[in-house]
Amino acid sequence: QVQLVESGGGLVQPGGSLRLSCAASRNFFSIDAMGWYRQAPGKERELVARIFSGGGTVYADSMKGRFTISRDNMKNTVDLQMNSLKPEDTAVYYCNANAKLTPRGSVYSYWGQGTQVTVSS
Repeated sequence: QVQLVESGGGLVQPGGSLRLSCAASRNFFSIDAMGWYRQAPGKERELVARIFSGGGTVYADSMKGRFTISRDNMKNTVDLQMNSLKPEDTAVYYCNANAKLTPRGSVYSYWGQGTQVTVSS
């Protein structure tokens, strides 16, 4: 199993910044895409941003220009820098990784336990 441990959530005022970090355990052969999703109360989980092993990125439209995803392939970490935060960004943020446990194994999707981000004055 791949374990993902998130950190960096908290309470921030509108217009402020937060940086989320996620570290993957070493119980895997390779990781392809890593990313962040979020789920607000009463809403479905949605994509925030993804980054692939080659560095390509995908962002949800509402996050473009405000959020930046980055990755350290040597440390197996993925970070999300969030700027110009808005109250509607309030949600539980989940780290996600698509990984293989063995060279010929299938790719599975793994999730962290989530970290709360609250944007409020």
